[in-house]
Amino acid sequence: MNKLEQLLQDNEYVLLDGAMGTMLMDAGLESGDPPEEWNVLYPDRVQAVHQAYVEAGSHIILTNSFGGSRYRLKLHGLQKRVAELNRAAAANARAVADAAPHPVLVAGSMGPTGELMTPMGTLTYEEAKVAFAEQARALAEGGADLLWIETMSDLEEVKAAVAGARSACSLPIAASMTFDTNRHTMMGVSPTQAIETLGRLDLTAIGANCGNGPDEIEDVVNKMKATNPDVPLIAKANAGIPKLVGDELVYDGTPEVMAAYAEHVRQLGARFIGGCCGSTPAHIRAMKAALTGEIEVSPVVPPQTVENGADGPAPKRRRRHRRRRK
Repeated sequence: MNKLEQLLQDNEYVLLDGAMGTMLMDAGLESGDPPEEWNVLYPDRVQAVHQAYVEAGSHIILTNSFGGSRYRLKLHGLQKRVAELNRAAAANARAVADAAPHPVLVAGSMGPTGELMTPMGTLTYEEAKVAFAEQARALAEGGADLLWIETMSDLEEVKAAVAGARSACSLPIAASMTFDTNRHTMMGVSPTQAIETLGRLDLTAIGANCGNGPDEIEDVVNKMKATNPDVPLIAKANAGIPKLVGDELVYDGTPEVMAAYAEHVRQLGARFIGGCCGSTPAHIRAMKAALTGEIEVSPVVPPQTVENGADGPAPKRRRRHRRRRK
């Protein structure tokens, strides 16, 4: 039994962490700068973020490597430092996890390349597979316990990431997509399509992250659970919707809102529960309190399926923007 299997056996749910980018920006990261470089420039600041989430109760912490593929790093002229930056990302999280008072696992975060795959774009499946293998290998070498493919929109890119990861190491793999366009991904994938396709890849967990806040994630989890009740599900919602207040981007999901969301997605069937953009240790602490029954939240009301089918009409495909986990 590996450490992840032991964690699942010992816990009804697994509490994830919250945002990394949001916390690093609070620590001084400038907009547009690569967070991954901070793994070697300011490892103490990165470790401080991990430590804050561990103290809030997280069972799994994600490495600061969301944009760690050669394609994302190329935007900053760092494409030749993939191995270095990803190994450092995993090592920073590993140091905090090993010193934690409760079992904490390190998940190697792997975000999308930011490129469109063929035939809509120029990135081929094999090129994507090689890039993800390069990143996965470095994360494993740095001490990750599992790999966490996240914020994906294209099923072919997820498949390439999984294949690349498996060619590089034997770590367990989780994958989540973002359904932020009328309950579909930007590439037109519905929650039902996602769980049906990814459910055949022998993944440790499947689910949703980022998006348009807790209500959206609750709906996605509900649909995925109805489609395949046997797969452990991931729910990692943004802390509400971002709003520009002066020069600052503020998320409207308070810790109380995220606490209710955590208990709701648990009732709907999610086992891996955390926060994404805008979420902080305060949000994770409130979520833990709701999940342990320390605070009471309203009972869940299962989201209603929309008209035009269980997943609603697929949106028109549009060019993907470069999203970074915040």
